[in-house]
Amino acid sequence: MTELKVPSVAESITEVTLSKYLVKDGDYVQLDQPICELETDKASQEIPATIAGVVKFVAKEGEDLKVGAVICNIDESAKKPEETKAAEVKEPKVEKKAEVKKPAETKPVEEQPKTEEKKEETKQSYAANTPSPAAKKILDEGNVAAKDVKATTGVSGRITKEDAINAVRAKANMPQKEAFSRNERMEKMSRLRKTISERLVYSKNSTAMLTTFNEVDMTAINAIRAKYGDTFKKKYEVNLGMMSFFAKACCLALEKFASVNAYIDEGNIVYHDYCDISIAVSTPKGLVVPVIRNAESLSLAGIEKKVKELAIKGRDGLLTMDEMTGGTFTISNGGVFGSLMSTPIINPPQSAILGMHKVQDRAMVIDGKVEVRPMMYVALSYDHRIIDGKESVSFLVAVKDFLENPHKMLLGADPVELLIEL
Repeated sequence: MTELKVPSVAESITEVTLSKYLVKDGDYVQLDQPICELETDKASQEIPATIAGVVKFVAKEGEDLKVGAVICNIDESAKKPEETKAAEVKEPKVEKKAEVKKPAETKPVEEQPKTEEKKEETKQSYAANTPSPAAKKILDEGNVAAKDVKATTGVSGRITKEDAINAVRAKANMPQKEAFSRNERMEKMSRLRKTISERLVYSKNSTAMLTTFNEVDMTAINAIRAKYGDTFKKKYEVNLGMMSFFAKACCLALEKFASVNAYIDEGNIVYHDYCDISIAVSTPKGLVVPVIRNAESLSLAGIEKKVKELAIKGRDGLLTMDEMTGGTFTISNGGVFGSLMSTPIINPPQSAILGMHKVQDRAMVIDGKVEVRPMMYVALSYDHRIIDGKESVSFLVAVKDFLENPHKMLLGADPVELLIEL
């Protein structure tokens, strides 16, 4: 009997949560077959079998386990279940002689009831899955086909208004609620959610956090994406999104304002000559912040590929501890959820975070004329202990300038100004 124990996943982690088993109790598992999934403070990790055999659970799903605790036992002496050959399972075919049936006697008196039954069946089949006028209006507005609706309240399978409302709510992932319900439920907070809450409270209590705002005209970025988006995708197999432009603009601005890319360490200020950009990614288990290493040295395509890779890993719970630690500056995009403006919270030990928001057409005065422009509010939350107000505002203005004039990103400044040495 071999014990499968909780491995040491990182130096700072002493306890994990057994989120779920990937096999059943009593299953025969192969060597290196994933047995269970452990949830740490920052990510999830699959634990493989160290030997082939029959698995016997010891710990329960949802249980908190110390490093070194036994998860399950694997009985390597158990025999592997033999695969049943298809030839052995097949039953011999027995040919049956066709039975000669006598012609049924015609009974004219029974013909009339059968005709009436058919009419009744036709009537019922016509009513089944046919929505009432009110139900049809709801289904049309909710873009739900009648064939996809389960009729439960109408007569003879007819779709009622209640059925239509339930179907539309189900499509929108809105749970059906019991009228006047007073029910409550309690769920254990996940380890990731606990860590997020602790870090957010720590950030609020340990930094002198302020937020400054500005707005960006996205006309130039939108024009580039519209003109080169298809060609870019064909060449690099990734979409030309907004995150790459923002990451590149932030990297260039961080080079100008080093304190925004620094942090405080026991009375000292640690400056970075590189930009490891953390990007906030929403996953089914909560917010994670993977890091794009040396973003200042990557092209737009390189940044977009890394963003896609980290987002997929975050969604699937495959991010490693190394991919989650060590960022120097964070970008959070609340605009994908419709946020128009917010004050993002600093991701410690970093000193600043940029919040992107929803792009919205607004009336703007351009050269004395009112024009409709795609505008985005941007917010920079910063630690006032290390970043002065002038630096924070100037940093955000620099980011705005790079985004509204993307050609400046080629050289980190206006080419004309460089030419005339201003």
